[in-house]
Amino acid sequence: MAQAAVNRTAITITVLLASLMNTLDMTIANVALPHIQGNVSASQDQIAWVLTSYIVASAVMTPLAGWLGGRFGRKNLLLVSVAAFTAASMLCGAANSLGEIVGARLLQGMAGASLTPLSQSLLLDHTPLERHGRAMALWGAVSLLGPILGPPIGGWLTDQMSWRWVFFINLPLGLLAFLGGWIFLDRNPQDQPKPFDFLGYAALAVFLGSLQLMLDRGPGLDWFSNLEIQIYLVTAAIAIWVFLVHTLTVEHPFFDRRLARDSNFVAASIFSSVTSVLMFGSIAMMPAMMQGVLQYPVLLAGIVSIPRGLGSLLAMMVIGWLMDRFPSRAILAIGIALTSFSFHQMAGFDLSMDTGPVIVSGFVQGIGVGITFVPITTLAFSTIPASLRAEASTVFTLCRSIGSAVGISVMQALLVFHGQSAHESLVAHVASSSPVVVAALPNGFDLGALSGLSNLNGFITRQGMMIAYLDNFYLMFWLSMFCFPLMVLLRPTRRNGGSVHVVSE
Repeated sequence: MAQAAVNRTAITITVLLASLMNTLDMTIANVALPHIQGNVSASQDQIAWVLTSYIVASAVMTPLAGWLGGRFGRKNLLLVSVAAFTAASMLCGAANSLGEIVGARLLQGMAGASLTPLSQSLLLDHTPLERHGRAMALWGAVSLLGPILGPPIGGWLTDQMSWRWVFFINLPLGLLAFLGGWIFLDRNPQDQPKPFDFLGYAALAVFLGSLQLMLDRGPGLDWFSNLEIQIYLVTAAIAIWVFLVHTLTVEHPFFDRRLARDSNFVAASIFSSVTSVLMFGSIAMMPAMMQGVLQYPVLLAGIVSIPRGLGSLLAMMVIGWLMDRFPSRAILAIGIALTSFSFHQMAGFDLSMDTGPVIVSGFVQGIGVGITFVPITTLAFSTIPASLRAEASTVFTLCRSIGSAVGISVMQALLVFHGQSAHESLVAHVASSSPVVVAALPNGFDLGALSGLSNLNGFITRQGMMIAYLDNFYLMFWLSMFCFPLMVLLRPTRRNGGSVHVVSE
């Protein structure tokens, strides 16, 4: 028994390290982009491909994780993925041109696509049923903290060493994960391979690739007024139509149709997509707001962001205890309520406030997101048979990825739209001769000079962007409230001897 516990602990650490590499790389390179851009002499449009290449490659390869794990064995797939991801990270760090780093990022995204669903399914397989809540709490902590901690870690590495270390940091993580997987994971037998659905996968891959390109490139190309974005939209629509029709009619579809018949899994996957929109949309907006609008220094913005991570960490420390004692839907409701409350707080931000409201709302939101993540993951897999667990993990991860991509892109697009609208509305009501306007301006504004008018425009732009952020936060508040009706679709659980059982209503 003692040896089994030691092996289980080692396996848990191994799969969490593998997952951490992937989740950390979702955001760690973002803050290093200006340094990479100068080093490889790339334009603003070109350097965006450092992020786009990783996202698109990961999206296209994620659906293959379940099939590859069944065909070659999950241990083999984990070892190959970790080794390839680590090697690709070293190539990224050693790159000297834009082409080299984009190519290496493509390889990195392809290799890392399997790590998150693999880590989830392996952790569930090697954990007793009564410990699934705690196992998902640990896995959820890594999934949440990776993207949150990525920017401050990337900023520190870039500032203290160089941008190359945001990639080189994966070397020790990759070596430990590879050795742990090699030593402690059982070489599980390969599943009986089902025929590979080439058309289904091709249609899904084209849909995901087109969707990601549209979302990533849209904000910089004025969205649907641009021919390139229109092509992505039409291609994605045709591809998803082909995939759905093909999946419903073919004998051996790419994803098992039994997953679509599991109402609990479908509802939990939709729920997870919505919460990912909120989580990643907020993560993308807050640093830009603090530095661009509230005019915080980079270091202060990083420090003020820490309470959000601490809130998630605190939630993960107690969620296993809560899951053992209370129904999952009750815990889920508390998490949604806290998340909604945090967005309501953020919708009341103003330019004259100190750091207190940002810290408090971030901490509350961190707790809310942390409490929400584990129950929804547990409910998603509570009715899935073990034979479908790897495939279900792939679909669940894919839904979260699509939600996060949509959240980031849509919120950024709305931010630009609301900012422009607010700017136009404010300008229409501003007269430089108005004593009210003059009184509201900071000292030193000479409205009789061209520089003074330029400063006035900057002042109005800042006000307009703050209004845009508040509009987005208010929208996210209502979107989080939409999660409450979704809970009706989730079947409740009861406890029996520490195990989770779904009860019919």
